[in-house]
Amino acid sequence: MVPPSGHMMGLWCRTDQSRGIFKAPANDTPRGVLGLAYETNMREQELLNPLGINCIRNFASYNRGLKVWGARTLVEPDNVQWRYISVRRLISYIEKSIEMGTQWVVFEPNDQDLWARVTRTVNNFLERLWREGALFGGASSEAFYVKCDGELNSHETMMLGRLYVEVGVCPVRPAEFVIFRVSQWAPGQ
Repeated sequence: MVPPSGHMMGLWCRTDQSRGIFKAPANDTPRGVLGLAYETNMREQELLNPLGINCIRNFASYNRGLKVWGARTLVEPDNVQWRYISVRRLISYIEKSIEMGTQWVVFEPNDQDLWARVTRTVNNFLERLWREGALFGGASSEAFYVKCDGELNSHETMMLGRLYVEVGVCPVRPAEFVIFRVSQWAPGQ
């Protein structure tokens, strides 16, 4: 018996590489696992999942084998904004990428030209993420916004040597529960 952490990290890396950081690392088979020390059932899963405990389940009866069945963080159950691992990791990735991708801005003249170039740089990065499926929206304008203008960068803030950029993103979230409504239907009624 070994702890599942190594297998889970392998699954996270594989998911990142094959689908992207925005895909929840769940409903996938951890490689190299021969069996489970304890097989969690659906009732136990229903109690553990809201607590942020992600189980590895045996779905052999469905011919699906072992699957990681959950992708939640350990935040409070009512904190839906940070509930999913993929959302937390995506936001961290966006923050760090923007920080690293805009190092060229430091000590540039703080004017409208700089604001436009920063906006373009961040827009291009977020546009790529949206096209890859990381951000929700039928158009990029629904998926994110970047604001860097005179309203954020007043004379006072510029005198302090500060450049403010506001970024808002709408990350995709996992379809954790899939609900089908099946009913009888009679044509023409």
